[in-house]
Amino acid sequence: MELEKIKELIQAVSQSDLTRFYMEDGNLKISMKAGKKTVVKGVKDPIQEEKETEEIPSFKEQRTVKAPLVGTFYNAPSPGAKVFVQEGDSVKKGQVLGIIEAMKLMNEIEAEEDGVIERILVSNASMVEYGQPLFVMK
Repeated sequence: MELEKIKELIQAVSQSDLTRFYMEDGNLKISMKAGKKTVVKGVKDPIQEEKETEEIPSFKEQRTVKAPLVGTFYNAPSPGAKVFVQEGDSVKKGQVLGIIEAMKLMNEIEAEEDGVIERILVSNASMVEYGQPLFVMK
């Protein structure tokens, strides 16, 4: 891909409402992330549909932290260590919420903004899929 086309792509993504963008073209991989806030209106999460509505009453004030990759979720840095977060904990942007192990690599899952952990949706050492909700923050 030519440099000019990459620049056009960056400009197009930055002018759009996208907050994340990932593209592969042969050996070239492009990943972009914007710090824009996303407002979710009328979107139902398949996992939430299976749960009772009172568990997660409103998406307007809540944000879902989703798995960025497939792997095994861990809630602590090592067995027997203190967990990263618990329900009700206040967290700061960049704080580690958990780890996903994929192909022997430990990938830290960080809070994208300040908030409070309202729900933890996965248990320790469970397999997670790409895009699976892990935490609900308020």
